[in-house]
Amino acid sequence: MRSRTGILSVVASIALLGSVVPALAAPSPRATLAGSVPPWAKSANFKAAASPSDYVGFRVYLGWQNTSQLQSFVNAVSNPKSPSYGHYLTPAQFHQLYAPSQAQVGAVQSWLRSQGFQVEYTPGNNHYVSAEGTLAQAAAAFGTSFGTYSVAGKTLRSQTTALTIPTSLASVVSGVIGLDDTALLVHTNQVVDSPNAPPPAAFVVGTPCSAYFGEKTTNDLGLPAPMASPAIGGNGVTYNLPLPLAPCGYTPEQIRGAYGVPSNGGAGQTVGIVDAFAAPTIQQDVTTYSSRHGLPNIKLTQIVAPGTYNHPEAGNRHSPQGWYGEETLDVEAVHGMAPNANIVYIGAPNNERDLDAALNHAIDRHVADIISNSYGYPTELLPFGFIKSEEETFMQAAAEGISLYFSSGDNNDESMTIGFVSVDWPPASPLVTAVGGTSLKVGANNNYLGEAGWGTYNNTYNTATRSWSTNPQILSWLYGSGGGVSRLFGEPSYQQGIVGQDVFTAQHRTGRAVPDVGAVGDPNTGYLIGETQTFPDGTASYSEYRIGGTSLSSPLMAGIMAIVNQQRLAVGKPRVGFANPLFYSVAGSSAYNDVVDPASPEAEVRVNFVNSVDASGGRSYRLRTFNQTLSLHTGAGYDDVVGIGTPTTSFISTLVAH
Repeated sequence: MRSRTGILSVVASIALLGSVVPALAAPSPRATLAGSVPPWAKSANFKAAASPSDYVGFRVYLGWQNTSQLQSFVNAVSNPKSPSYGHYLTPAQFHQLYAPSQAQVGAVQSWLRSQGFQVEYTPGNNHYVSAEGTLAQAAAAFGTSFGTYSVAGKTLRSQTTALTIPTSLASVVSGVIGLDDTALLVHTNQVVDSPNAPPPAAFVVGTPCSAYFGEKTTNDLGLPAPMASPAIGGNGVTYNLPLPLAPCGYTPEQIRGAYGVPSNGGAGQTVGIVDAFAAPTIQQDVTTYSSRHGLPNIKLTQIVAPGTYNHPEAGNRHSPQGWYGEETLDVEAVHGMAPNANIVYIGAPNNERDLDAALNHAIDRHVADIISNSYGYPTELLPFGFIKSEEETFMQAAAEGISLYFSSGDNNDESMTIGFVSVDWPPASPLVTAVGGTSLKVGANNNYLGEAGWGTYNNTYNTATRSWSTNPQILSWLYGSGGGVSRLFGEPSYQQGIVGQDVFTAQHRTGRAVPDVGAVGDPNTGYLIGETQTFPDGTASYSEYRIGGTSLSSPLMAGIMAIVNQQRLAVGKPRVGFANPLFYSVAGSSAYNDVVDPASPEAEVRVNFVNSVDASGGRSYRLRTFNQTLSLHTGAGYDDVVGIGTPTTSFISTLVAH
């Protein structure tokens, strides 16, 4: 039977699963944090004991008070049919009604200090207490030991047994996060299709490429006749030549034209972006980008959430350079859709659990009404403390009327990356809007020509033999829009009657379906961004290149929704907070392009510079398919690639009127 739940009733079940329960055989009054060992910390993956002298920074999360009341409140203010719709709380009101008390925080802080930890920070909503110490101290305090494990090519630390805490704190503590290295599995959802390193190492779009979809084809490559052979085989599908050449990168004007977005929207609105690190050239890059693309200048505000860790032990495990491109993409995508909106960038000092601390800060300080997040985990099979603590953060956002948009992921059903079918986290949460990706066709007049689900296989042209491979199995899978059905969350009320049984049948389960909506994400029909890059001769200069991923889809949608809020407020309607109930209430209407299977197999050919920057090292030619999405499938109505659809020229007006 299909599992049907309200918007938030599933939060209660997760809270129950992740709660503390009395330890059955503890010699002293202790309580066990159920589910606190990550699923990947299996004996088969064990390598060695962790060094007890290693530093560890962690957070003890405290759960909200009056959770049943909070769930009812969020349901009411998020439901367009409710008289309470749009009657959101301020952060101060949320603190008064639902935040843990100062006495509860004090009890946690006192216990941590008694165990030898240095207590670092507690945010205004009292959601967590951060502390630091050694693994030896952590092992003694939480009644466990620590080991290292081999996971997905990484060596990760984890506690070997479930954590325990004093029973006096059992009704207060909802999870302890950071003792294990699950956070190292987080990744961005941007795709830079360069054969070398991501920016700021230079990447220049290969030429020839098309100014708009279909402007050039393989007939324009000037290669010997075999390039124009009748068909290319692969993946059991035949793609007929000539094929279109990939666009050079769509400009903001082209995307706005395709989706019916006005050219001067967003005034009075603020969009937040949460990422890791901070690009040192972002302000000058956005200024140059704006000048080149007819956009007004913006003063970008960048903040680092207080109380986030910034230790060499954590920061050196990651290269911030790839995240510079992520920030640039997110900022320029939002600015391109809503040129007059304010943008606040909330940067975490690392891409571990400080991302969650940065998001908590942005929500608790209400720095923006819309927040876009382009990162996530390739599975929702994570420690319950991860899930529960973020669900609580998402509940506060919904109560305050803050829209949260998350990229749905760039690995289709994840089966090719982690070995089994899974949705990504956090887009699997029923309290956020998951944005999937498409392959978008924009015409010569910035008009919408159509879309396909983003799912890409590759076939490479052999320049030596001057031929494409005709082996039906030669195509290799690359990437695509994330989606599927959650293993943890039941079907939320807003999806009931919208998500068809075919989606659940294909994924062999019922529950929260991902994504909710879609926008262009395929890097082969991607967005042009500008960034200071380092070229092979060592010089650094501003350059523009094509980029994609659902990291593009999410900020595009966030920018479009800034205009929806602007226009709603102008006619006396409340801004959109948690957007899914409103989105699904107009499912099947003219507000959405219903992305379905194309009538015949579709693909395009892209040209890459072998050395990433110019033609001096030669060119490579690659066929890139559309709509090859593993176990996911585009179809009429809701589907697990694009959700209920992508914006049409009626999208904004429909959401303003509804």
